[in-house]
Amino acid sequence: MENGREKLKREITWLQGTAMTIGAVIGAGILALPAVAAEAAGPASLAAWGLMGLFTLPMLAAIAQMSSRFPNSGGIAAYAQQAFGSGMGRLTGFLIFTAMPVGMPATALIGAHYLCGVFGWGAGAAHAAAGVMILFAIALNMRGIEISGRTQLAVVGAILAVLMFAVVSSLGSVRAENFVPFAPDGWGAAAHIMSLLFFAFLGWEMIGHLAEEFRDPRRDLPLSLGAAFAAVNAVYLAVAFVIVGSGVYRSGANAAMITLIRARWGEGAAAAVGMLGFVICYCPVHTYTAGFSRLFYAQAREGYFPARFGELHPVYKTPYRALRFFVPVNLSLLFVSWALALDLKPLMGLPSATFLLVYTIGMFAAARVLDTKSGKICGLLSGALSFSVFACSGRYMLFPLAVALFFVVRYRREFVRRGGSA
Repeated sequence: MENGREKLKREITWLQGTAMTIGAVIGAGILALPAVAAEAAGPASLAAWGLMGLFTLPMLAAIAQMSSRFPNSGGIAAYAQQAFGSGMGRLTGFLIFTAMPVGMPATALIGAHYLCGVFGWGAGAAHAAAGVMILFAIALNMRGIEISGRTQLAVVGAILAVLMFAVVSSLGSVRAENFVPFAPDGWGAAAHIMSLLFFAFLGWEMIGHLAEEFRDPRRDLPLSLGAAFAAVNAVYLAVAFVIVGSGVYRSGANAAMITLIRARWGEGAAAAVGMLGFVICYCPVHTYTAGFSRLFYAQAREGYFPARFGELHPVYKTPYRALRFFVPVNLSLLFVSWALALDLKPLMGLPSATFLLVYTIGMFAAARVLDTKSGKICGLLSGALSFSVFACSGRYMLFPLAVALFFVVRYRREFVRRGGSA
């Protein structure tokens, strides 16, 4: 107990933290977005991938400093409150919650579509499989972060090994002529696709929500983020290179990797990649579930949600009420997606734009709170870059802007006076 409150268990090692961070980021994006980006911008999409990787570097540095020095399960929302007051903390937390019921089902659906590609199932089965994935992630997180971390470590290790094998074995299909012209639709197309590519880089902030549960946050959090950054960017660029270099994206963006493996190794290998796609997409769903539940728990501690959501399970010390709440929220969104036959692009675009605004707030908060020169520079640079990409989000930016406007009007007094520290 701390100040009369139950404490989350400190069980996460830096290796488990690395796996959970990789799992949060390297999910649906690795399967769908390299081909989607190549269709939109041609070989110039490779430059967009590289720039997005560089764009995240100062952001990770700021997140690492904030999370290791001020471990709080509220994550970016807690840092926003610490820097700008309770109104901004409340707004940031709610922005994340509005993205969660869209982003998690979208990620699960991408994995389910790969599974359905193997068995020939239809849309109804895809949504059912996505629902099972989400329910399994909630159930596993209910049991505690240690078992979740060990599971994620094993799954992510296997995924990285299989993905790199697929890349190496596909190099024989790469042709120089597929890189010419490099920017067939101009560099503007590559710049525009960056806002959608940001979906593939969502998840770095999730480690901040787990900061209270690291054994040694000051040492292990920067190690986890640094190792995850290297692994994620290497895999993204490698997969994007073979997708572009082989020209396979022209045959159908939704199953480009399966098409590539089928041409090289046959139907059996393609089916295995389809199964792998489902497992890959489970990883971010698993980590998002852990992170969002901790954020819900932290916001309840601050009084922004009913106090019962700030209670921990008597045995597993997990925010079980928040996890239970996610069941109807996510399953309802999946039902709406199935009933209306929603396209996946808006389901990826909306949370991407929302998190870009969250990162903008969070990075400027880091610049204000951190007392080191490097921390302030990383925060300011990341905040400016996040806002620049957010400005390229088109119609998707209208949703988070509407949420922000509502909160500024509804809780205007909290924005005028400085709130308490997180």
